[in-house]
Amino acid sequence: MHISLTPELEAQVKSKVETGHYNNASEVIRDALRFMIQHEDLVHLMKLDAMRKELAVGEKQALNNEFSDSSISDIIQESKSGINA
Repeated sequence: MHISLTPELEAQVKSKVETGHYNNASEVIRDALRFMIQHEDLVHLMKLDAMRKELAVGEKQALNNEFSDSSISDIIQESKSGINA
C-alpha cells in the first residue's frame, strides 16, 4: 500500500521519527490510525451516553404525565429554527 501525504504531514511524520519515539514512518502512521479509531469509538460512546440521558429524561416526564401538545413535525421544525437562529 502506498499513501500520499501533504508536505506538512510528511514533515510531522519525519519529526516524530526523529524524536526517537518511533523507529520508522509506518509506526507513526499505525499509531495515528489507532488513535483515530479510539477517538471515533469514544465519540460514539459519548453520543450514546447523551442519548440515554435524554431518553431517561423523557421516560421520567412520561411517568409524570408531562406530555407536549406539539407534533413530531412541530418539534423538528422548532429544532431546525433553533439551529438556524
